[in-house]
Amino acid sequence: MRRLGFRTGEQKMNEKINTADAPGAIGPYSQAIKAGGFLFTSGQIPLDPATGDVDGNDITSQTERVMKNLGAVLAAAGVSFGDVVKTTCFLSDMGNFAAFNAVYGRYISSAARSCVAVAGLPRGVLVEVEAVAAVPQPGGEANA
Repeated sequence: MRRLGFRTGEQKMNEKINTADAPGAIGPYSQAIKAGGFLFTSGQIPLDPATGDVDGNDITSQTERVMKNLGAVLAAAGVSFGDVVKTTCFLSDMGNFAAFNAVYGRYISSAARSCVAVAGLPRGVLVEVEAVAAVPQPGGEANA
């Protein structure tokens, strides 16, 4: 773990988050890192964590799997979708935006969000979502 300095002068540790309930990292990165009162997730794509295979062949089923994977990473860090403050969403085709939004909105309704179309995503999937969540601090307040 790496030490980080904060405005208050205190030292905190980065905490690597890993869960078998979401796909393992397929490169030199972590599923998520807790740092500075926030959780930063890596992008989740629609891989079945048990098999490593792409789950679903349309935007609705793939988005559902992405959100389940993201939820598993959040839970492993002790936070939930309600703690998410920002997401970045990547779609392979903006024509899928409405169907993506219908599924996404069942999980996250009040976070800030960017959503962009990209030329391609790993494994040829249709969607990827990453998130930043506020980590509740002692006393129950997120980033008090």
